[in-house]
Amino acid sequence: MDILGIDIGGSGIKGAIVDTQKGHLISDRFRIPTPEGRMPNDMAEAVSQIQEHFNWNDNIGIAFPTVVVNGKAKHYGNLDPSWKGLQIDDLLREHCHQTCNIINDADAAGMAEIKYGAGRHHSGLVLMITIGTGLGSGLFYDGVLIPNLELGHMLYKDEKLVEYYAANSARKREKLSFDEWGKRLNEFLAYAEHIINPDFIILGGGVSKHIHKYRDQIQIRTPFVVGEKENNSGIIGAAAYAADHHK
Repeated sequence: MDILGIDIGGSGIKGAIVDTQKGHLISDRFRIPTPEGRMPNDMAEAVSQIQEHFNWNDNIGIAFPTVVVNGKAKHYGNLDPSWKGLQIDDLLREHCHQTCNIINDADAAGMAEIKYGAGRHHSGLVLMITIGTGLGSGLFYDGVLIPNLELGHMLYKDEKLVEYYAANSARKREKLSFDEWGKRLNEFLAYAEHIINPDFIILGGGVSKHIHKYRDQIQIRTPFVVGEKENNSGIIGAAAYAADHHK
């Protein structure tokens, strides 16, 4: 089944048509900047622009950057606070005139890796960490999603969210070298490892492709790899989720 997958991020919204049998893109990826202010109607309109670009008239899978329960945003993450409590699927359906299946972005990325990528041969407890504007986390046990794990929202130094300290946005904001930032990321991973005790960790997000610049700073005991689907994992996982919920 071919499905339009869209990945909503703090800096960009990107989409592509996905072959959900094989788990790869069958179109070029189309990206537009996340609207300034990250307000609901502006972002919903941006999603509809991606839909129009692909002339898509069927179910859409959406990877969304916060806790999602039954299509509703339970928090607002790095978006505008007005997202909290909003029924995301209803808002996007109004703009796109199609059924929109909403999944947390890190859960979507993990689903892509579990079904088609680096996690497909791993059983037990597998943790996906996406490193970007925030720190997303997706947890799977024997391939089954345990949804809405938000490790990036754990409090850390100075009682701030740990993603404020260790996400890729912190590296950019504070102009840290990859060595300096890699040590921070390692602190977060060690913290997560201590709490979750996973059997395997997959690292994703755009900065994961630069792993050679900070791999030496990652000194956790859990085996880890970089995701095979790289920055397309959210798109692919969102499409896979929509295919599973296709009516």
